[in-house]
Amino acid sequence: MTDTKTIEFSATTKALVDRILKRYPEGRQKSALLPLLHLAQAEFGGWLSVPTMDYVASVLNIKPIEVYEVASFYTMYNLNPVGKCLIEVCRTGPCMLRGANDIIEHIENKLGIKEGETTADGKFTLKTVECLGSCGTAPMLQCGADYYENLTNEKVDKLIEKWNSINDHSTYMRSNRVEL
Repeated sequence: MTDTKTIEFSATTKALVDRILKRYPEGRQKSALLPLLHLAQAEFGGWLSVPTMDYVASVLNIKPIEVYEVASFYTMYNLNPVGKCLIEVCRTGPCMLRGANDIIEHIENKLGIKEGETTADGKFTLKTVECLGSCGTAPMLQCGADYYENLTNEKVDKLIEKWNSINDHSTYMRSNRVEL
């Protein structure tokens, strides 16, 4: 296990962790793994390093491999550093049938990166993900908590232009909803 002494939740997050853990019976703390991974990712730079996952394992009193298995399974967890603007494009069947491949290729060309990479300035990361539940309005992408649907190359260009003009990027762009 990696030394977790240098990683610790803030007092505010610790209080939230305690409230989450109280939802589960004694011996069932592992049930809190998903929400704790979300908290850890938000608090420690938008991604889950091995020491961060080891810390979560220690909080839940489970083996680190149990955390790694879950974190590596779900696309909502980032196992590498990401840019301030994480662009997640749905790549499942309906989105692909309606042009997701073209949107992914357009973003790659526009930003000069490939899927899974981050721009040199650290602003943008492009990630493909499994179904985001917007099949009827495909192709679509998610940035932070916001969905952008019925995408065209022109709409993507407007989004990137708006996101690029924002100076105060918060991780995942939570407060920077862009209207098309």
